[in-house]
Amino acid sequence: GHQKPVNCAVFSPDGRYIASGSFDKSVRLWSAITGQYIAAFRGHVGDVYLVSWSIDSRMLVSASKDSTLKVWDCQTRKLKEDLPGHADEVFAVDWSPDGSAVASGGRDKVVKLWKH
Repeated sequence: GHQKPVNCAVFSPDGRYIASGSFDKSVRLWSAITGQYIAAFRGHVGDVYLVSWSIDSRMLVSASKDSTLKVWDCQTRKLKEDLPGHADEVFAVDWSPDGSAVASGGRDKVVKLWKH
């Protein structure tokens, strides 16, 4: 599992997966059915505070101490998009119900809307 404390664990909308974010700077993907580890997503250079699933369970977005958001493709298990733009740590993130946007908020006192 993770090498440092886990900050969040979130079920995918289809109920097949769990995504977790940690102070070890990674996002990990697990089977919600068996509990088995599937993959690690690495790319943040700071602690991962929160993850959120797209409505179709195909993508994850992670928020980090490194002031970025990262969009991960769960099918290819690779980084899909890097979203820099906050001036400080990003504490909050959520995907819109229709999958067209991501909202984020951080220590910089800014809420951003990212169109997908």
